[in-house]
Amino acid sequence: MTCEDVRPRLLDQRRGRLDAAADAEVRSHLRDCDACTRALAGEATLDELLARRLPRYAAPPALKKRLTLLGSRARPPARRAAWLRVAAPALAAGVVLFAGGMLAGRATRSDALAALAGEAIGDHLRVLVRDRPFDVESGGPHQVKPWFAGRLDFAPAVPVPEGSGLELQGGAVGWFLDRRAAVVQYTLRKHRLTLLVFRDDGLAWPAGTRERDLRETTQRGFHVVLWRAGGLGHALVSDLDASELRAVAVKLAAGS
Repeated sequence: MTCEDVRPRLLDQRRGRLDAAADAEVRSHLRDCDACTRALAGEATLDELLARRLPRYAAPPALKKRLTLLGSRARPPARRAAWLRVAAPALAAGVVLFAGGMLAGRATRSDALAALAGEAIGDHLRVLVRDRPFDVESGGPHQVKPWFAGRLDFAPAVPVPEGSGLELQGGAVGWFLDRRAAVVQYTLRKHRLTLLVFRDDGLAWPAGTRERDLRETTQRGFHVVLWRAGGLGHALVSDLDASELRAVAVKLAAGS
């Protein structure tokens, strides 16, 4: 394998997504290639930084109050102590499962946008730190779009709307959560924009999201706009001004 073959597979290799033969070939290349080894270390560092920034959800006030009341009660009589020693672990496990279920349900309902945006930002950062961010460099959308044929099980649009000021830089195949994604890179003035395109089936989207509805959020200084179109999800990420990024997203969504 050459460096060009290995670089797009480094993230897959770290996450255990390669089959045994491909994994062995990548490992063999890494033993002899310092540049790809450094690139793999960069992926590991980025994973660690992103993991530290995963959102943490506070317990609901009612649950905190209930747990405080339970902890402040007087010590039980001796005749019940033996029974509690047996039952306490099961009761504690039940409380944890109940609380976890409540928090998971709340996160699923209210934080679907944050979860999707967090993944998109992580993917954008990975592009920014790579030595070779593109698998195919742009000679225009008619060069980048056909390159994805056979590499993905869907055909992503690669729009460059007139009057948008966007310059198409190139594309690559990456991952969005558990699925392959088209990674399309643009620049607008000195800002870099990443457009991720992926199948939207099975993903938790914000409630009420309809075809081509834009959903926007900001995390860690990056702005993200998400939308769905034709069975595909789209995530546009940049440090561009939020209102300007939305205007770009409107044009890209019209072309998707």
